Amino acid sequence: MTIFEAIILGITQGLTEFLPISSSGHLVIIQHLLKIQSNGNEFEVLVHVGTLCSILVVFFHDLQTLTSGFKSKHNRLYMFYILIACVPAALAGILFKDYFESFFDNHHLVSKALTFTGLILIISYFFKPKNKKITFFSALIIGFCQALAIIPGISRSGMTISCALLLGINAKEAAKFSFLMAIPIIGGAGFLTFLDSYDNFSIPASLGFAALISSFFIGIYALKWMINWLGKGKLHYFGFYCLIVGIFTIFN
Repeated sequence: MTIFEAIILGITQGLTEFLPISSSGHLVIIQHLLKIQSNGNEFEVLVHVGTLCSILVVFFHDLQTLTSGFKSKHNRLYMFYILIACVPAALAGILFKDYFESFFDNHHLVSKALTFTGLILIISYFFKPKNKKITFFSALIIGFCQALAIIPGISRSGMTISCALLLGINAKEAAKFSFLMAIPIIGGAGFLTFLDSYDNFSIPASLGFAALISSFFIGIYALKWMINWLGKGKLHYFGFYCLIVGIFTIFN
């Protein structure tokens, strides 16, 4: 892998992490189409750390409000719901780590998963939000959708936001909860990968830095744009894109 290829993959991650089109799926497809060789799991976690930093920047004030107002029952409950939503994905990632890692070498499976994501996003057009609040039950259900998105090609943001809309939560709150619940999951995955490979990390520092920085800066712009786009109620538009890319890559 060259620095240019690392930057291309970082940009891909930054754009697709927050758009509901599966960042992990696009990383697998781009690497397949461009014949880029890399340690898929290590690299994916690395660029995810870049987009994790994007979330911290964009939602800095929300995070500051939550942590500084911890004495508030509402804030404590909200943070508890975020943690509850992370439990299914954390358990799945720990118990079936090797099984899920094998998916990163199978672009045909990714194509089918991307097609599935497209169908869910198109169906989400018919979900009518009712301004309901996040509850323990809804947080857990959204969490299971996040766990499903461990499979590359299934969009984490697409699944969790669509699920929240189905449960009657408005688009703005659905997006906020979806991206905030990504913080402990991405942070945890990055920490576990570091523990597994800190003494024999296979990605050169220059390539890793280039990918992380590009995913971080592009991620900031993509996240802000996505939040604005969701307010227009056009999440389903991405479904057609996922269908086209998924079907196209099945035959390539």
